Amino acid sequence: MSSPNKPEVAPAANFIRNIVEADLAAGKHAQRHWAGQPGTAADHAAAPLDAAKLRTRFPPEPNGYLHFGHAKSILLNFGLAQQYGGRCHLRFDDTNPEKEDQEYVDSIIDAVKWLGCSWEKDGESNLYYASNYFDWMLQCAEALISAGHAYVDSQSADEMRTNRGTLTQPGKNSPFRDRSVAENIDLFKRMQAGEFADGQHILRAKIDMAAPNINLRDPAIYRIRHATHHNTGDKYCVYPMYTFAHPIEDALENITHSICTLEFEDQRPFYDWLLERLAEAGLLQRPLPQQIEFSRLNLTYVVLSKRKLIQLVDEKHVDGWDDPRMPTLVGARRRGYSADGFRLFMERVGVTKNDSLIDYVLFEDAMREVMNESDQRRIAVLDPVKLIIDNYPAGQVEECFAPNHPLHPELGQRSIPFSRELWIEGEDFMEVPSKGFRRLFPGNMARLRYGYVVECTGCDKDADGKVIAVHCNYLPETKSGTPGADSVKVKGNLHWVSAAHAYQAEIRLFERLFKVPAPGARREGDAPELERDFLDDLNPESKQTIVAQLEPCLKDAKPEERFQFERHGYFIADRIDSKDGQPVFNRAVTLKDSWGKAA
Repeated sequence: MSSPNKPEVAPAANFIRNIVEADLAAGKHAQRHWAGQPGTAADHAAAPLDAAKLRTRFPPEPNGYLHFGHAKSILLNFGLAQQYGGRCHLRFDDTNPEKEDQEYVDSIIDAVKWLGCSWEKDGESNLYYASNYFDWMLQCAEALISAGHAYVDSQSADEMRTNRGTLTQPGKNSPFRDRSVAENIDLFKRMQAGEFADGQHILRAKIDMAAPNINLRDPAIYRIRHATHHNTGDKYCVYPMYTFAHPIEDALENITHSICTLEFEDQRPFYDWLLERLAEAGLLQRPLPQQIEFSRLNLTYVVLSKRKLIQLVDEKHVDGWDDPRMPTLVGARRRGYSADGFRLFMERVGVTKNDSLIDYVLFEDAMREVMNESDQRRIAVLDPVKLIIDNYPAGQVEECFAPNHPLHPELGQRSIPFSRELWIEGEDFMEVPSKGFRRLFPGNMARLRYGYVVECTGCDKDADGKVIAVHCNYLPETKSGTPGADSVKVKGNLHWVSAAHAYQAEIRLFERLFKVPAPGARREGDAPELERDFLDDLNPESKQTIVAQLEPCLKDAKPEERFQFERHGYFIADRIDSKDGQPVFNRAVTLKDSWGKAA
């Protein structure tokens, strides 16, 4: 599946790499200490200096399957750590017990590994769970209360929403904002003890209810949730809010550059405020993590909204999260997309702060480039019609030889059986040829690739007039690889498999799941009152299942073994449905883009 000569991907310059390089040159993080595992300032203080020049992290919440957009973040964060002598942590941001599941944890680990990334280096493993930091987070919350930076609010959710204000109107202070430190500590302890129902109280940071940035208007930092957590069970009944937990997780793990997408830009002031208050309290080591935002990945013909992906699965518009048409990493892997192709594509689209829509063609081109270099060649006839060589001896079988990879002669050749009856593509014969047609039609000669030149003599049809067999004669002196191969010049060249030796297999041909570049978007000419549903843009021809005839060695293909089927594209043996001696193949991508022409 892979080749030592795959395309090298040179890291491209971008504003995040510029920040990292400036920080390294200034020695900004050179004096950090690292205790070998996450901890507070006291835990790290007596430890050696951190051997990692920087630390990044990929922090998914385990509440779903990763998609193409996550691949950008994974490759960026792990790539920076690898390039600059750092470490990248895989951290499960599992602070919400109601939505998370071990199934998602397992799938995320598999996806990160599949992309070729590792959180292990030099004996250091950096796989973490935010839920293991809950005691530290409680300590941080109590430190904020003690310093007068947090309070327990007993307003209802509706009251809090009303008093929060709007983008143009300041908020109003809660009537509980001036509770004493002692009262707040007492209430928070009782919240932890399970005395109160969900929503009865909430812990809020005390910042500024008139702040222009609405995220600084006393944001909630702890809520009551009587729910069983996948990792901590029923130990806790209060859980931190994401915006509170995330900065603390970064600091405990010694993260230097906390890289996230642009939707978190408005949260950065609270991120910085919180870490400063906790550093002042002596809980966190300086220098503190720096949050840096970049634009998320947006692709044509794709939806990456978790809500929409869930709808596709729940309403059975697709065959599950790993459906090869889904923009999930489990779907991409099953379809046959290459991890190296993702890496090449992400380097080409780059990292910026500008939101833009990337043409899916660029993604497919990156896949083709990598697969063309890495994938061995095989022959498959997808729309088979019988070719009978009338002057070839019945019962005779001989070997023809084809290169495993034309770009890599060191991979050698394979033997293909040749016999009197072959399968060829239905499109390779026309009884009445169109202008420019160079393959088989009565009286015309063409070459059977790796075999002989043949001359077409006619065809057989069924009662409905459908061609069921093509007849020809072969020229014995024209076999490929022999001195007479060039004695007869022909313009047509077609592939084939021996009918007696072929492996009959199920093949799935996938196209884009949506038929328009922006599913659900309004189109020019739409009435103003029209609301479009993205499901209306589903492509009804996004999946086609056929039975094809393959060269016999493909019968031994192992799950996830990928090949270029000559003339047709890149195919992979399905990792789920393939069985020993019975592989089922999925088409990852065609040899060239034909979508625009087909549409």
